[in-house]
Amino acid sequence: MRYAPERSLFEDMFNEFGLNSTGLMRTDVHKKDGSYSLEVELPGYHKDDIRISLYNGELTIRAQRNESKEEKDAKGEVVHSERSYGAVSRTFYVGDHVKESDVHASYNNGILTVTVPSAEKKEAEEKKYIDIQ
Repeated sequence: MRYAPERSLFEDMFNEFGLNSTGLMRTDVHKKDGSYSLEVELPGYHKDDIRISLYNGELTIRAQRNESKEEKDAKGEVVHSERSYGAVSRTFYVGDHVKESDVHASYNNGILTVTVPSAEKKEAEEKKYIDIQ
């Protein structure tokens, strides 16, 4: 990784793990055809680094990875070593009506797409009158 003088070491480290300056995963939410589509930016993560869970109407997306790098010289001695750990998580309330089988996810080129059905609209109940006898 090359460090530019106008950027800080920490800024580069956070950007490497797919974080923006607030530490949140960038997410776009679209409503289409009776469902919500969440597009979550997770560059640098692999599909196996990502876990999605659903509990009590809350959908949680968590990505975590550990990485270590070593550079050795011609003699085989370590001249540079780095270790990094990164974890991000976001939770979205999707409603109690959503079941695990309703949620679909795919991961392609650093973008996690999660599709969740929107709440089913209840028919407006017609006002009924009670006869008085």
